[in-house]
Amino acid sequence: MIPSLIHTFQDYGAWRRQVSDRAQEFRRWLQEQDLSDAHVEKRLNQIFDRLSEDRLTIAFVAEFSRGKSELINAIFFADYGRRLLPTSAGRTTMCPTELKWNPELPPSLRLLPIETRSGSASISDFKKIPDEWLNFALDVSSADSLVRTLQRIRDTKRIPFAEARSYGLVTEDTADDAASAGDNAMVEVPRWRHALINFPHPLLAQGLVILDTPGLNAIGSEPELTLDLLPNAHAVLFLLGLDTGVSKSDMQMWQSYIRPDGGRDLCRFAVLNKIDALWDGIRSDEQIEAEVLQQVIYCSNVLGVDGANIFPVSAQRGLLAKIKGDEPLLHRSRLPLLEQALSNNLVPRRRQIMSESTQSDLATLFARTHSVLEERIRAIDDQRAELVTLRGKNIDIVAQMVGKAQAEKTRFERGLAKFQSLRSTHAKHANSVLSQLGQDALDEDARLTMLEVRGSRFTKGVRKAMTGYFDRTRGRIKDVHRQILEVHQTMESTYRQYESEQGLKLGSPPSFSIERYYKEFQRIEGLYQKHFDTMFAMLTTEAMTLLQRFLDTIAAQVRRIFVYASREAEQWFREVMAPIELQIRERQQQLRRRLESIKRVHGATDSLEERLRELDQSATRNRGHIEELRRIARELNRALDSNEGERAAA
Repeated sequence: MIPSLIHTFQDYGAWRRQVSDRAQEFRRWLQEQDLSDAHVEKRLNQIFDRLSEDRLTIAFVAEFSRGKSELINAIFFADYGRRLLPTSAGRTTMCPTELKWNPELPPSLRLLPIETRSGSASISDFKKIPDEWLNFALDVSSADSLVRTLQRIRDTKRIPFAEARSYGLVTEDTADDAASAGDNAMVEVPRWRHALINFPHPLLAQGLVILDTPGLNAIGSEPELTLDLLPNAHAVLFLLGLDTGVSKSDMQMWQSYIRPDGGRDLCRFAVLNKIDALWDGIRSDEQIEAEVLQQVIYCSNVLGVDGANIFPVSAQRGLLAKIKGDEPLLHRSRLPLLEQALSNNLVPRRRQIMSESTQSDLATLFARTHSVLEERIRAIDDQRAELVTLRGKNIDIVAQMVGKAQAEKTRFERGLAKFQSLRSTHAKHANSVLSQLGQDALDEDARLTMLEVRGSRFTKGVRKAMTGYFDRTRGRIKDVHRQILEVHQTMESTYRQYESEQGLKLGSPPSFSIERYYKEFQRIEGLYQKHFDTMFAMLTTEAMTLLQRFLDTIAAQVRRIFVYASREAEQWFREVMAPIELQIRERQQQLRRRLESIKRVHGATDSLEERLRELDQSATRNRGHIEELRRIARELNRALDSNEGERAAA
């Protein structure tokens, strides 16, 4: 039995919940032992948010009439006994369509009018403005009602050719057809720019997002698809027709938008649909298999992709087989092989990434907590050794010990002035880095670049403006990298100094690298360079409208990189100071307790043995906490590595 995709996603959801439950137990234990603080709580909240909000996006991409919507119906919606997404002969997906589930919103179809393309605002911008969308309720209890409502995705309208051109919807064919009639010629265009379907499907409830895209022209004219949605999809299924092979537009789409770029661990599959066209009753099974294999080899050579990542299927027969419960037909459709490939690649890769990032964050918290407990035990042992020396000593000797402890406490507190100076210097470095990663300067630079672009009438001027934008942004990233290296070197020296002067046990300061954000910036710059010449060779009026939207999308992507980098840098600046702050706070508390202990003995000499017993109990208790911390760490790591969540969901 081939494992179903839905079970794989359910397993992944159960695993995330299991890890989250274990981490919640860790949080409660930290609070009970007075080992938590604002920094720990923030880091734990980040872990919980990551586990609960994780999304996996599968994008279906092809030219029209390749069977994308049919394949989505076959893989995800066959249980409804009919096609939910509209499919028919000709073009059915007229606008990009996202399917997801947000339980805080009712089931609905939200449609963004095509007229919103007249401005430069992106789809992401409009997602923050609910009033711009037309909202249609979905009756999930009625398949017939669902089908009728979702048919709205196919809506078209006729508008003047000039208006269609201003929206970036003009293709070469459309331009040729309308050229003789002039700008007032009426052309048919999609009624909607984007569709959002909020639907309580079990897979969508587990965090799956399905992206159904229109053909090449729509992708090229919607920069957010080019620069964000497709590149960041965790899996892309590129559909080809067995009858058409790899057409010129197919090849352009593959090379421009889908082919994996270096260094990104993403699933990219080619799906050779409509193999049932060979089931004519004349060809033998052997002949059919030979023709399919020949097409796979051809597609592999043309696309430059491993044949193991090309899947011949019949989406239509696979859907029919699932609806009728026809196992032989389902097997012949080869749909289960594609589902198995998604199960074996998409979810395990995502789970590995999630596990590694969560494990790294928890390891930091475990090390921090272990350090605090060891410092407590060391301070207790020092106190005990000091009190043992008071056995049999007269009250004058004890009084001298009180004075000595008081003097040590005073010296330590005077030394805190140096620590405050360190904090002040560290804050200045942090502010400098965060200002470089801040949004205000970045947005102003993007605004000025756009003004330069608008003032340029030729491609050369646009290219110069954009080159300057990328160069300045790259300079910011490199300057941040340099400052972070300097801070890390300073903190390494500071750690050693505090270890020698204050007796703290700090280890090595945590490291931070801006490298992955720089690589993401380079990826966006590469996409710009890749698409600029083909999209904007001549800056016509309609090209300028599209160009502005394209550059706005680039700026939004760069802004997002800087937001994430800023958050992580801010977290690192706190973390690199946290060990010193934590151990100084612990040292203050231990010095206070030590002074109180000696004073108690000084006030009543017969309490010495009682205080020694208290210290022994406290040391034993803290050693027990270390063992308990190790147990919690083992259980959390076991949860991160194990398949217990999968068994629980089975």
